[in-house]
Amino acid sequence: MCGIIGYIGEKPAMPILIDGLRRLEYRGYDSAGVAVMEDTIALHKTVGRIADLERVVPPVSSGTMGIAHTRWATHGGVTEENAHPHMSMDQSIAVVHNGIIENAGNLRQRLIETGIEFRSETDTEVIVHLISREIEAGRTPLEAVRRTLMLLRGTWGVAVMIHGYDEVICARNGSPLVIGIGEGEMYISSDPHPLSSHTSRVIFLDDGDIAVISRSGVETHRTDGPTDHMIVTIEDQWGDSDMGDYPHFMLKEIHEQPEAIRQCISGRTLVSEGNARLGGLSLSAKRLRLLPHVRLIGCGTALYAAQVGRLAIEHLARVPSFAHVASEFRNNDPVIDSKAVYFAVSQSGETADTLAAVKAIQAKDAEVMGVINVVASSIARQCGQGVYIHSGPEQAVASTKAFTNMVAALNLFALQIGRARDMPRTTGRTMVKALRALPDQVQSVIEDKAPYSAAVELLKDAKSVLFLGRGFSAPVASEGALKLMEIAYIPCLAYPAGEMKHGPIALLEEGSPVVVIAPDDVHRDKTISNIEECKARGARIILIHTEGDVIAEHGDVCFTIPSTEESLSPMLSVVPLQLLAYYTGLALDRDVDRPRNLAKSVTVE
Repeated sequence: MCGIIGYIGEKPAMPILIDGLRRLEYRGYDSAGVAVMEDTIALHKTVGRIADLERVVPPVSSGTMGIAHTRWATHGGVTEENAHPHMSMDQSIAVVHNGIIENAGNLRQRLIETGIEFRSETDTEVIVHLISREIEAGRTPLEAVRRTLMLLRGTWGVAVMIHGYDEVICARNGSPLVIGIGEGEMYISSDPHPLSSHTSRVIFLDDGDIAVISRSGVETHRTDGPTDHMIVTIEDQWGDSDMGDYPHFMLKEIHEQPEAIRQCISGRTLVSEGNARLGGLSLSAKRLRLLPHVRLIGCGTALYAAQVGRLAIEHLARVPSFAHVASEFRNNDPVIDSKAVYFAVSQSGETADTLAAVKAIQAKDAEVMGVINVVASSIARQCGQGVYIHSGPEQAVASTKAFTNMVAALNLFALQIGRARDMPRTTGRTMVKALRALPDQVQSVIEDKAPYSAAVELLKDAKSVLFLGRGFSAPVASEGALKLMEIAYIPCLAYPAGEMKHGPIALLEEGSPVVVIAPDDVHRDKTISNIEECKARGARIILIHTEGDVIAEHGDVCFTIPSTEESLSPMLSVVPLQLLAYYTGLALDRDVDRPRNLAKSVTVE
């Protein structure tokens, strides 16, 4: 959550900062602000989007150094006072911050007792006042920041600008920061992709790093003195992140799924051997044969992809597998088996809960591999190995194509481990052919003239919506419910269909919409029974089923998907759910790309 952008060089800073904020807006969009060094520090803040900030900044600004921030609120409401940057009492120091300072309350009280007057409710403001106190005591900017950080408990990505000093001080602890290196200019960002239009040479700060950034370069420090960092060359993988001819990023990204899946599986399937090869996994066939179990960890959409992956691994390889909620994992005192394999699943690669789980597993000498979209992200670098899912940029906050590619990548792993164990080559060849057919099948679902308007009429005024599925379709039901909640703000529940009668059925009344995912698999007949139980209470059934299946007679509004292998069906059945959420959101006049209260990259626990 939240985005930081900074610049120091010879060019006017304001246009660079505003453009960077626009590229980071998916990280948070409650409020935004910018501070530029001129004769004094010129500060401009506003509630709302970057477009609102653009209306309040001056048309011309001569300053060539500045920091800026787009906010997802943690401490304090969505107000101009709580927007970043935050300033010292004498307006000589500006600070932007991502993360949460857990001991901010105690620090705030101590500062108030010394005469400090706070202007905001945020935890961040304690940082700027603590730095100001150190500067007043004669410390250098580096030492002032270092001494301040020693008082903090929590997470931070911080950028500090002090009047009279031609440098920006940055620090990282649990919240990502990237330094971009140009010719006579330097950049700071929460993510690498806003930097790609300016430079391909970056330094990723590690936890505990402090960086002093000037026009001539960057010096990095740890608590015990200077240190060196490798300069990394990044590819402009975000160059196609414009909306193009689509009205919204979400619709564009739904339509990009066929090509995204093609990119994910390209070069990773072997038809003749009926196998998959994931080059980023250092797992020999012998190691795969001896695995005691596999654990997958994720949050939100990544968790539901992990649940599909768990089922695929057990179905194809007969290896015990478990999917865990990352935010719960490390605090539940998990038993870690160093012989097992752990997968951290995350689109952004910056998910704080998942990153914390990775570190907890590694602390117990077990191996964690990433299933990640963003190259060189924190989780990818922490794991050191894994699978890039190659979805390309996802700008809409609600994830779509990353889900299908996560499921594709996990199916590739399930196939690889299955073939290393007892899966016959013929079965493997069938899976490979089915995988290679998926892009065209997904395209056919997207292009299908399905009855979305009829389904939207059932959904848009509903008090709540129940989503049901069995087997591989149960996580899909959860993902569909999440999408509709995220985009349309309609309360949704998702349950394995057999669990419906153990409580959720109490919600059903005449006209209640129930979304059922029922491909032609081993669960089909029992799912029909659950549908009829819902209809007996007056529910209206929105049914997703395999084309040609007579189960259609049990639905009020039906969507069809092509036939495929059981573990691959989620990549088809999820597409109508994504489009249902999109069209329902439009019908309710929601901001489908930037839903309220959400952010794309969840970097706080």
